[in-house]
Amino acid sequence: MNRIAVALLALLISSCGETENKKKDFEYKRTQQEEKKTAVETDKAPIDLSNKGIGPIDSVDFGALDDALVATGAEAFKQKCTACHYPNRKLIGPAMSGIYERRSPEWVMNMLLNPTQMLKEDPIAIALLKEYNNIQMLNQNLSQEEARAIAEYLRTL
Repeated sequence: MNRIAVALLALLISSCGETENKKKDFEYKRTQQEEKKTAVETDKAPIDLSNKGIGPIDSVDFGALDDALVATGAEAFKQKCTACHYPNRKLIGPAMSGIYERRSPEWVMNMLLNPTQMLKEDPIAIALLKEYNNIQMLNQNLSQEEARAIAEYLRTL
């Protein structure tokens, strides 16, 4: 009987240690996940409507929506942008819906026209590059007219 009591006591003690180790391991993993989450959240690009970006566009005056320009921009977007951007969800790049709630029209057009320099020098473009796994936006060699048409189309998303 004495041996059984000792064996049960040993089993009880060893199982308590496992529970304590599991608890410590769980707490460590949870802390690590929270730290990763915080690090990822800080990589998100800031919202800055005053940033005009780097490039030839200093000012964009959006008046009434121009339906012909929207149609031209929709076609250009379909041909040159949909490989990386969807209107309402992230793909390789950010979703375009509501872009003017996050970026100025000048910034958007300068990014369309001058992505290489923007990704090197503009703080928002650099943050977006980090947020999207360092996948660079390719220069589509758009004219200012094409960029303006795409900018007009983006107003409708």
